[in-house]
Amino acid sequence: MKIIHCADLHLDSKMETNFSQEQAKQRRYEILNTFEKMIEYAVKNCIEVILIAGDMFDTPQNQQKTIKNRVIDAIRKANKIDFLYLQGNHDNDNFFKNMQDKPNNLKLFKNEWSSYRYGNIAITGIEFQQGKYIDIYSKLSLNENDFNIVTLHGQISKYGSDKNVEIINLTKLENKYIDYLALGHIHTFEKEKLDYRGIYCYPGVLEGRGFDEFGNKGFVVLDINNGNLSTEFISIAKRTFHEIIIDVTNHIETKAINKAIEEKLKNIFEDDIVKLILKGEILEDTEIDIDYINEKLKNKFYFSKLTNETEIKIDYSKYEKDISFKGEFIRKVKNLDVSDKEKGKIIKIGINAIVGKEV
Repeated sequence: MKIIHCADLHLDSKMETNFSQEQAKQRRYEILNTFEKMIEYAVKNCIEVILIAGDMFDTPQNQQKTIKNRVIDAIRKANKIDFLYLQGNHDNDNFFKNMQDKPNNLKLFKNEWSSYRYGNIAITGIEFQQGKYIDIYSKLSLNENDFNIVTLHGQISKYGSDKNVEIINLTKLENKYIDYLALGHIHTFEKEKLDYRGIYCYPGVLEGRGFDEFGNKGFVVLDINNGNLSTEFISIAKRTFHEIIIDVTNHIETKAINKAIEEKLKNIFEDDIVKLILKGEILEDTEIDIDYINEKLKNKFYFSKLTNETEIKIDYSKYEKDISFKGEFIRKVKNLDVSDKEKGKIIKIGINAIVGKEV
């Protein structure tokens, strides 16, 4: 039996933090297209179940009927596949539960343990009730002779606490006969050992929505054969977010910096989304034309963002006898009671002001 495990689709995300309104609208439809593309993959590859571990939508009161209608249509058309849906912390408007004409192949979990069976494969889940603690662990009872998939939406304790989401205690799920713990909430793919028998997995998101979600995105395919499990991560995103860090130490002009940037970016597709961070120590007279670099990036990728985090390294001995305004300014800054990093920032702003550049 083959099963897809996905989570955190956030199909109605606004995504206007980085993108223009038009780009944000386009990205929303691209994410929806990717969801439909995943279903096409499922149909072609004989997937029997698509397990969605929470946060299909992003906002509790989703008013975007077009998106919801497309989701329902896509589920209804793939009528040979069961869609098992567990609500997450963003999914509290009970949209599916209150539907009058819910697709027959859309099956929901409750706020108590419930299971769906496929032969000796049991898929069991529970939805957390926000603000209401239930001892879910002691109430979980599984048959050791089954192949047990358990699904939850929350944050395992190693990620720290978050008042808006349930913390999942992995220790209390050990020795419960779990073969695969299908999780949602963390937006990065992660697969680790749970105990002597099972593993836990976060599939991550189908599409990155911001620069905190860079790298390959997609879903996980489970192939269960005679009680044996194999898993495969399938990358499906239309666009990938990249965070590229370039150390420009020892580069003294924009031309050299630009060459270093081009080398780093040469294997990134033009449809992708790039955040470029310049780091390192530079001399106070190093030429970095941020506007020029930004313009080149803009024309190269779907969306780009440039952050200059370089620090200025000052050779104060050069200015000991310099009688210019610049020399006087640097000597004044040298004597300030602040860190070298802060001095570098002050000097950078001051020199730009002296030579008439935008501060």
